[in-house]
Amino acid sequence: MTSLSPILKPVDADELELYPISVKDRLDSHYFMQWNLKRWRASEFRRKADPEVGWYGFNLFCIAQDETPVGTLPCDEEQLAYELRVPLEKWRAMMERKITPLHNWHRVRCDNGEVRFAHPIVTLVAEDALKSKRLNAAANANERHRKRVISIRKSLSGIPGASRFAEGDAWVEQISDWIEAQYPGRSCTISRVKEALNALSSRV
Repeated sequence: MTSLSPILKPVDADELELYPISVKDRLDSHYFMQWNLKRWRASEFRRKADPEVGWYGFNLFCIAQDETPVGTLPCDEEQLAYELRVPLEKWRAMMERKITPLHNWHRVRCDNGEVRFAHPIVTLVAEDALKSKRLNAAANANERHRKRVISIRKSLSGIPGASRFAEGDAWVEQISDWIEAQYPGRSCTISRVKEALNALSSRV
C-alpha cells in the first residue's frame, strides 16, 4: 500500500496559519487573473515538474480563483481529482512524484474553520485582485455620488424658492441621503428631490 504524500497527512488545525482572505470576499466577476510571467518562468515548479504535472498544477492555480475562500483548494483528494477530471488513481500517482501538482501548496485554517490548501503566490494574486476590486468599487461609488450631487443641484435650481439650497453642500448631502434611504439605488428625479426637500424642511 502506498504511503500518503506528506502534504496529505492529517495535521492539527490549531497549528495552522490563518488564511488572510475571508470566505465572505468574493470575485464573482473575476474573468482573468494577473500573472507574473518572469516569476513563473523562474519558478522551480515550471522548471522541474514534468509536463503532465505542470499542466495539472497550472489548472489548480486557475481552479483556486473560483473557490471559497478565493485562492484556496479543498484538501479532499477525490474532489481535487474530480476538478482536474482525472481518475483518482492517476491523481495519486502524480502525488508520488518528486514534484507534484500541489508543489508549494500548504494547509491553512480559514475563517470559517475549514482547513484548505493555499499557495503563497496564488494567495498574492487573489489579494491583488480583491484590492483592485475594492479600488474600482470605491471609484465607481465616488463617480455615482458626484453625478447624484449634480442632478440634485440641477433639480433644486428648477424648483421655485429652492435654488438657495443648491448653493451649499449641507442640504444637497441631506437630500441625497434621504433619497438613498427612501429609494435605495434609485435615481434623484425632481419629484424625489421635492419629496426629500419637503420631508427635511418639516424637521427644521
